[in-house]
Amino acid sequence: MELRDIEIFLALAEELHFGRTAERLRVTPARVSQAIRKQERSVGAMLFERTSRTVRLTEVGRQLRDDLRPCYLGLQESLERARMAAQGVSGRLRVLMMPFNVVDLHVYWKTFRERHPRWELQVRLSSLEDPFGKLRAGECDVFVAWLPVEEPDLTVGPTLFTDPRILAVSEDHPLAGRSTVALEELADFPNATGRIGLDYWEEGYMPFTTPRGRPIERVHQVADSAELIDMVTMGEIIQPFPSHVTRYWGMPNVRWLPIRGLPPLSFVLVWRTEAENDLVRALAATVRDLGAFRF
Repeated sequence: MELRDIEIFLALAEELHFGRTAERLRVTPARVSQAIRKQERSVGAMLFERTSRTVRLTEVGRQLRDDLRPCYLGLQESLERARMAAQGVSGRLRVLMMPFNVVDLHVYWKTFRERHPRWELQVRLSSLEDPFGKLRAGECDVFVAWLPVEEPDLTVGPTLFTDPRILAVSEDHPLAGRSTVALEELADFPNATGRIGLDYWEEGYMPFTTPRGRPIERVHQVADSAELIDMVTMGEIIQPFPSHVTRYWGMPNVRWLPIRGLPPLSFVLVWRTEAENDLVRALAATVRDLGAFRF
């Protein structure tokens, strides 16, 4: 099996959609189909069940995915280490972030780079789908997440910042003329959520019930924050956010209302305890030395 075919198989196993896989890898859907058929002939079994509406891994496909993924990642890491060594870089730290305030946090990243010029720092935004899973899968080394984080295999590091909560509503929403809104009122309108998969962590962001016990309904599941704000602008949902998003979403058709009764969110560094290394410890030390950012 060629390396490109392995990449196509693993991407399709993740996306479960031929069109999205082709777009992600910048190939044609026909190239994806060709690679999968070739692999199925080689293996002697179907790897995916395909219908006009769904794509699902077969049992053989799941086994192949689980066997190939660590090998592929290890090969990619080896090639990347060789590339970095050629450039005089001795290590890379990959940070995945839930918050949007990338600019406000630059002081931490800049200081880390100044202290450790031979280490490469990569910072990316996370989707709303199983973010701890990306950390556990080795797709990042450090995750910037809101509290609480109660995972036995993860270490919670220093706090970067604490942010008040605001509610985003469309300009023509019934709440748009208000100066503030109570947490209780979130139960009066539809909300949305990501594919987070951890009730306690989602509860930390937006509770499932109001102080009076009324359910706060999540009527949509979304993959990223762009979908959330688009639904807000269309008036389909209201949505709580940390207040820092107002620096990056200057939208005239959205109103931002402070939420009474919803505690601020604290964002911290999180990493896999067993994967802690000198780079992770150095970033944590940088954050501790500079202290939590204040808006």
